[in-house]
Amino acid sequence: MGAVRLEAITWERLGDHLAERVLDLKPQDGSPWPRVAFDGAPAAHPGELAQRVFEALRVRGRPALVVGTEGFLRPASLRLEYGHQDVEAYYDGWFDTGALWREVFGPLEADGDGRILPDLRDPVTDRATRSPYVQLPPGGVLLLHGPLLLRHWFPFDLSVHLLLSPGALRRRTPQTEHWSLPAFARYESEIGPGTAADVLVRADDPRHPAWNG
Repeated sequence: MGAVRLEAITWERLGDHLAERVLDLKPQDGSPWPRVAFDGAPAAHPGELAQRVFEALRVRGRPALVVGTEGFLRPASLRLEYGHQDVEAYYDGWFDTGALWREVFGPLEADGDGRILPDLRDPVTDRATRSPYVQLPPGGVLLLHGPLLLRHWFPFDLSVHLLLSPGALRRRTPQTEHWSLPAFARYESEIGPGTAADVLVRADDPRHPAWNG
């Protein structure tokens, strides 16, 4: 990743700074809906930062919608076809990227209608959620969080990567999920999310994050 200068910050201030940056986003494809990624392993809790930015945008009068990729898992019969701990399947086939393109990103294209499906499948029951569509008004912001986001060519206008060192990732990942760690090592090697993202947040110590400003 090379030398990156990071500054200490609190989570609250980080949420505020990112919200201010989001307010100035102008999608290059002409879409009226800015799309923001919060990329990170589950142990880094990218959804919590997405929620902080949502709240910071709310008090600033900007509508937004938080969407987690865990709501777009493929059916268990497909993603677990090669077993519950297949690293290749986790890296390439657990998340229904087709559904994300169709139900989340497609409606937010320049000629879209802003009508988003916030989730498709319950990750616990493996059943369809049957959630209603959400109408995101022009200017509303998509805040999408999940792992391995920056390898799918999703049209993000701003990307935030929550970085964990290999040691911190192992410590903060439950023992039962350690089988998935090689997928994140591969992601680091192939994609280099720390340099690919617009904003880097180091979250080794959950009490004291740092970022590249």
